[in-house]
Amino acid sequence: MSKFTLEISSDLAEALRIPPDERRSRIQRELAIRLYQKGILSFGKARELAGMSKWDFHILLGQEGISRSYDEEELNADLETLEVLG
Repeated sequence: MSKFTLEISSDLAEALRIPPDERRSRIQRELAIRLYQKGILSFGKARELAGMSKWDFHILLGQEGISRSYDEEELNADLETLEVLG
């Protein structure tokens, strides 16, 4: 498994209007939101990047005014889950 690291200069980090102890998690959430919104990451992977539960990420998307996309692959996965549970 490879790892991706994003480096932000200290000047840029200090310019962020985010408390220092919240910067990392906030940047991860913001990145996850935008990558999901643009269709670059799936809901599950964006949620993982944000470090949030499924429900909390749904709420966050709602707060940001971002509609949740629901494609055929997700529908099929949900239908399979229902069959197993049903």
